Formats: sequence, C-alpha cells, structure tokens
Amino acid sequence: MTDASRIRRPGPRLEEVARAAGVSRSTVSRVINEEPYVSTRSREAVHQAILTLGYSPNQAARTLAGSRANAIALVVSEQAGRVLSDPFFAGVLRGVHAELSGRRVQLVLMMSQQGDEQDLISYLVGGHVDGALVISLHGRDPLPLTLSEAGLPLVVGGRPLAGKGVPYVDSDNFNGALEAARHLVSVGRTCIATIAGAKDMAVGMDRLSGWRRGMVEAGRPADLVAYGDFTPESGAAAMRDLLDRNPGIDGVFVAADIMALGALQVLHAHGKRVPDDVAVVGFDDLVSAATSVPPLTTIRQDVEQLGRTMTWRLLGELAGEDGLPPSLLLPTALIKRASA
Repeated sequence: MTDASRIRRPGPRLEEVARAAGVSRSTVSRVINEEPYVSTRSREAVHQAILTLGYSPNQAARTLAGSRANAIALVVSEQAGRVLSDPFFAGVLRGVHAELSGRRVQLVLMMSQQGDEQDLISYLVGGHVDGALVISLHGRDPLPLTLSEAGLPLVVGGRPLAGKGVPYVDSDNFNGALEAARHLVSVGRTCIATIAGAKDMAVGMDRLSGWRRGMVEAGRPADLVAYGDFTPESGAAAMRDLLDRNPGIDGVFVAADIMALGALQVLHAHGKRVPDDVAVVGFDDLVSAATSVPPLTTIRQDVEQLGRTMTWRLLGELAGEDGLPPSLLLPTALIKRASA
C-alpha cells in the first residue's frame, strides 16, 4: 500500500464525535445503529455532534436517514491470482461465511492492488459497507489506521505492524513455531534450519522468533535461515539455498505448509529421505499436509476459526457491544505425521 502521507483522511473519527457529545464511543455506536438503552439527552448530543463535525463517511449518515448497507467487506492485500489459489484464504473465507450465515449480511470480497488504494478507501468509507475485515497486510500498511480514523469499524486478521489500537485476531504463531522447534530437537535432530515467511509480515516475524527461541533454548545455532513468500516455489528455492549452505541439515521447520510442499520436492530431488535424513515440520495443517509424501507433521492453526472470530468481533463492534477484547490470540497444536 502507499504511504500514509499520500492518503487523504476522509473525515472526523468516531472518537471525536464521542468527545464532542461527551459520551463513550460505544454510546455513539448505539445511536448510529439505532440501538436501545440510550438516554434522550445522549442521543440528541450525539446527533448534534455528528452534524457539527460533519461525520458521515460510513454508517452514520445512512443510519440517521434510516438505512444501513447490511454488508461487510473482506479486504485481502494480495493479487487476485494468489488469493484464489492459496487454501489459507479459502479457509478464512469459509469461516467468515459460516459466521454470517443466517444474519442477512452480505459479504463483499475485495483484493487490494498497488495503485488502487484511494479507490479502495473511498469505496469502503463511502457507505457501501458497514465494516471491514482486513487480512494479509504487508509492512506498515496504513490501511487499517486510515479506515479506523474514518470511523469504519474493522478487524484485522493477523497482528498489524502499524495502526496501534486497531482490533485484530491472530493465531499463536510464536508458541506454535517454538513447539515445532522443540519437536525437531526431541526427535534427535542436531542441525536444524528454518524456511521463514515474508520479512514484511508479522506472521513471518513471529514464527521466525519462535523457532529462534527453540534453538537458543536447546543450545543450537539459529543462523540457518532462508526466506519465502508463502508459495511452493519460494519454499523450494529456500530449501535449495539451505542445502547449498549446509548439506548436513537434518531438520527443517517451514513457516507454512504450502512452502513445505516445495521444500519436500527439493529434498526428494536431492536424494534426501524424509524423515530419515531430514525431518520436516510445517505450519497451518492445510488439507494438503495430510496427503503430501510423506504426510506432513505440522502446527495446526484453525484458519476457519480465525475467519469466524474476526467476523464475530466485527459484528459485535457494529452492534455497539461493550467489553469487546482489543485482540484475540487463537491456540495452535502440533499434529504429528510421518515427516518428523
């Protein structure tokens, strides 16, 4: 995405309306959504603050006029081809759809691409949706903070590197990777490498940190690191790089199953038996992990539950619920199969 300086702030924030009206943010949400249990005095103060500040980017103006979009957006910061082919995104989408089932809320799927940032933002805050789910952020993408400051309720999938205070849901990537490292040590591996995820994503950073913690804990070197971008091709390239650097590698933690599939192909091509010569542990527990050759030992994260929990959190925000957690961390689990 573009730098924050290039994105025009669409208008006053929900917090500014709350301050002007002398009420809480949740009270403003209740008024905007025409929820009960708001005093006449507070309701009038919020309406006046909205008119005075000109707050009208998403649901405020529509609701005061008596209507809502009854739609939310799922925004994926990746190219369309990547989104449609990666089973991770399919799992998140299934979870979102399941949580919306029976609620009469439409889902709009949007794929952010370089150069269309302002059009995307204008659509999202222009009254077409009531809130947004944002996943697969790279770097310090300003999108979450921009949408939050525009007053659009949103939840990010994965820990955002920018936008402090924006609600998010993530899997416990650090401890999952730590468990993978400990497992490789426990099965007697002494030269353990990792194929880490993208350097500009929190998921890649956290899984790399967990693996490094496991290496330090076991008194092993933590320098056998190669990077991929969560594609099979990048996993294959990283595995070739690691074998060139140290042919004696006997264990590897791969930060995503989809990269592990590429790594397995390279190991087979180099005559390495898995797990006899090299033990492999992945992360995600995609369907392909159980059918790979050999079946992949991996760290399971419930991708569908990730989508469901993000949606639950967003719907709670739209309903003006109090006490919603600012962030949620979902547990992971080691699934043992034949590769390690």
